[in-house]
Amino acid sequence: MASFAAAISQHPDAAAAVGDVVGTVLESVGHGPDTAILFVSTQHVAQLADIVESVRVLLAPSVLIGATADALIGGSLEAEDGPAISLWAGRLGAVEGVRLESVSSPDGTTVVGMPDDAAHGPRTLVLLSHAQSFPADALLQASNRQYPLLRIVGGVASAQGSDRLILNGEVLHGGAVGVLLPGGLGEHVVVSQGCRPVGEPYIVTAAEANRIDELGSRSALERLSETVDAAGEDDRQLLSRGLHVGLAVDEHSSEFGRGDFLIRGVLGADHARGSIRVGAITPVGSTVQFQVRDAAAADEDLRAALADVDADAALVFTCNGRGSRLFGEPDHDASLVSSAVNGGPLAGMFCAGEFGPVANRNSVHGFTVSVLVLYG
Repeated sequence: MASFAAAISQHPDAAAAVGDVVGTVLESVGHGPDTAILFVSTQHVAQLADIVESVRVLLAPSVLIGATADALIGGSLEAEDGPAISLWAGRLGAVEGVRLESVSSPDGTTVVGMPDDAAHGPRTLVLLSHAQSFPADALLQASNRQYPLLRIVGGVASAQGSDRLILNGEVLHGGAVGVLLPGGLGEHVVVSQGCRPVGEPYIVTAAEANRIDELGSRSALERLSETVDAAGEDDRQLLSRGLHVGLAVDEHSSEFGRGDFLIRGVLGADHARGSIRVGAITPVGSTVQFQVRDAAAADEDLRAALADVDADAALVFTCNGRGSRLFGEPDHDASLVSSAVNGGPLAGMFCAGEFGPVANRNSVHGFTVSVLVLYG
């Protein structure tokens, strides 16, 4: 019997779609897998409680989690339009379902609901969160402090106001749910942020919170102007359409390239001050480099990230700004990941924010694809 199974159905009738996916999964992984992850498109939200109950009764997983999304992934298919249900199941061992909350205190944000075992050795948490009600970034930052060996992969539900989460038999309207995997699976998380650096890296020499005033002892806008002037015509157009910065994750590196930065957007500029504001705190002494993103850069980055992957199954969490919106054609991310797992069981969703570790620190990303690959 297989260790993993997955199926997707685009049948417009929810009951028929459940029958399709559960039947296919049962044939491969059998009754009573320890883990099942269910992704349901916006069109089926009204039937979600019935869908969840049917999956529980027919498949009987030990732990069932899930979320609604505006587009789903199954195998090499990205179902971006119309109804769909995608189901993934596996026999992974002693998994634990979790329901997380973040609690604010005078000492900062604390994660509540994590099993004690999360602190014991390298573990992986598949996490799905509600967009409006749950501070995912605060939780991931708190988890980095409380559980430094824990990898978090997943994403934010993206059902356009119809966000729902699933934990076993419950349909939830907020919070975050997850499944904590046992150690020793040999799983690996691949994060592709889809950007490439342009120009030179600079040391932040004056800044306050997320405002960068100086780069290399000159105003941030001067450094940006230099970068634009030195860029080729194609990169100039990309810089004009959407500017990003990369925050170096290892300040001790002598050289920086693809994968060495946590990508964040440029939110605005103060021309009188010569500063820029970015989507992250940028302390003095940190290293940053301007970045560009387009379909070619995103394709190249994901191919490079998957180059050494030869796995058996995967869960894929890609940004709802990718897909055909970015690449001009469907199935890009799903096809590349499917090839990397040799056509093995694969499921996932389009997210309103993606979770994954960069340089061993969990973060919330945008325009990113975060992939959990497993070996059977």
